[in-house]
Amino acid sequence: MASIVDLYIDQGSDFYAELVLENEDRNIIDLTGFEIYSQFRKSPGTPTYYTFETDIVDQPALGKISLSLPGMVSTNIKPGRYLYDVEIVDSINNIRLRVVEGVVIVTPEITRI
Repeated sequence: MASIVDLYIDQGSDFYAELVLENEDRNIIDLTGFEIYSQFRKSPGTPTYYTFETDIVDQPALGKISLSLPGMVSTNIKPGRYLYDVEIVDSINNIRLRVVEGVVIVTPEITRI
């Protein structure tokens, strides 16, 4: 079962978050050999989606990843509530896991420079 983590993005600002991935037994997931993917959209069936830039932070064995979104992208996202998840994929061993899911709240930008 995926961990639940809600995220808040300020429209027009750069977004960055680090997460430590754990399995159901609360043990850190060794990310050696895995690729990371993450998208968010209004609902599961909505064709329009936004992609988080993902990366493994430090050593893969530490299970820490980053999710980021540049301000020039977030400025064009309509404020509101979205759903997201993070999946890790090891195509060599044919493993695909959803490890994190939750809500993304995009708050409206007021000051525009």
